[in-house]
Amino acid sequence: MTTPKQEQSPGRPVGLDVARPVEQAPGLGEHPWHRYVALGDSFTEGVGDPEPKNQGGLRGWADRVAEELSAGQPDFAYANLAIRGLRLQQILDQQVGPALAAQPDLVTLSAGGNDIVFRRSDPDKLAEKIDAGVEQLTRSGATVVLFAGPDWGATPVFGQIRGKVAILNENLHVVASRHNAVMVDLWCLRDLTRPGMWDPDRLHFSPLGHHTIALGVLQALDVPHSLEPLQPKALPPHNWKEARAKDIAWAREYLVPWAIRQVRHPAEPPLVPKRPRPGPVFGHGHLPIVHPQGLPAEPLSLKEA
Repeated sequence: MTTPKQEQSPGRPVGLDVARPVEQAPGLGEHPWHRYVALGDSFTEGVGDPEPKNQGGLRGWADRVAEELSAGQPDFAYANLAIRGLRLQQILDQQVGPALAAQPDLVTLSAGGNDIVFRRSDPDKLAEKIDAGVEQLTRSGATVVLFAGPDWGATPVFGQIRGKVAILNENLHVVASRHNAVMVDLWCLRDLTRPGMWDPDRLHFSPLGHHTIALGVLQALDVPHSLEPLQPKALPPHNWKEARAKDIAWAREYLVPWAIRQVRHPAEPPLVPKRPRPGPVFGHGHLPIVHPQGLPAEPLSLKEA
């Protein structure tokens, strides 16, 4: 579904086709975004796509998108505030504020799935809350990406909520149109119905599914990339010494000043975002203890970096 406002936005909606990879180097990395923050639940955290080398032990579609967006852009920063199990209101309450504090120019928001699946919530009321959250995010000037949910019609249990998912999806198209947001329509991304796209629990996506969604997001943003359909890209190897040098440079210029400006908060429950604040996609070292909402408990020193 393409709306007049979306046609004027930096990206374009993803439909039935998957993105075609752009041929190597010349155009890679050419896009207007420099700071990306991902908001949501287990879908955005990357559950179903394990990667021991990543923070939190997960990769997921958001990491894969950030990997591509960072190519050729040394100042690109990425934070992922998503936490599994959160409902819509929790995501809005806990993540929108820290996201805005990071001053992103690109935000992805996927929320409401847990409300529909486990609480059978009213999709119209959920859409009203999402609309308010999107308004707050777009007011900052950031490009906002929304997701229409996938089609669980072939799943015996989740097939029972198919109608509510469809209603929420239609509402989300209206929200995207109203706020000039970019829509990634997973319902229309029919490659997600292929075998191997889902985790055995049929609730989360597999590595192949996350790869396919990353393709859809990059297509919706209309940016060049190196991903190929149905061929998940391995995590690129990185030299440890080179990565640590990048850590120190990044900490000196970006992380330390940003951390000092934040308000200190006491420790909260154990679940925390895997990437609580913007940083380089590759080369990040150990991070200090953080507040679950993404605010550092104490400033990061150069020695710690």
